[in-house]
Amino acid sequence: MSAKRLIISGRVQGVGFRDWMVAQAQVLGVAGWVRNRRDGSIEALVHGDTAAVEELLRSCRRGPRAAHVLSIEETLAELPEDPRPDPDFVRLPTV
Repeated sequence: MSAKRLIISGRVQGVGFRDWMVAQAQVLGVAGWVRNRRDGSIEALVHGDTAAVEELLRSCRRGPRAAHVLSIEETLAELPEDPRPDPDFVRLPTV
């Protein structure tokens, strides 16, 4: 199991990145959340099988068609104490 906090910068808002990331995470069985930040970046917390988390990170480097990812800052995060048996990945409000 792996957990990471991501800050994704570039042209990532207004291009469907959050919805795209929710769909990608659900396909891979990765849990967590994604949200816009007021500085124009996107923040996400992802956790699940290490290989699936790494695959999601590789996908995020490309992003959806209209996005242009300049950088991804990743830091290790603590795994939730009570992970759900069915992974859930959701959009959260902007911070």
